[in-house]
Amino acid sequence: MNSRLIASCGINCGVCLGHLRGKNRCPGCRDINKNNPVTRYGCIIKNCSELKRHKWKFCSDKCDKYPCRRLGDLDKRYRTKYGMSVIGNLENIRRYGIRRFVRNEKARWRCRKCGGTICVHRDFCLICGEKSRDKLKE
Repeated sequence: MNSRLIASCGINCGVCLGHLRGKNRCPGCRDINKNNPVTRYGCIIKNCSELKRHKWKFCSDKCDKYPCRRLGDLDKRYRTKYGMSVIGNLENIRRYGIRRFVRNEKARWRCRKCGGTICVHRDFCLICGEKSRDKLKE
């Protein structure tokens, strides 16, 4: 897990099922590759004109519209379905910096049984099957 796996919207691609799976592994939202999943090309947040025009890394980087409706909708969906707040992630990046955020994420999503990574979309370790602990604690 590294800072290149933190998407502009605050999603940690390092704990995403697409990145953790064995076949057709997604390299994360920041990777530039024509063979990436269509969902990455069609992502409204990733293609935000403000992000591109100002060359910001994250939605929270000085944007007057932050948090916009789309980011709010994504945050609500991820909090409800997966126990992860993308806005909370962005606030932690802003507060602590990306290096400390990534360090905290490594510990937060580490499987306590085998040391693998807990998948945000499945709520268990894909290596050993260990169930996740409370993910919303930041």
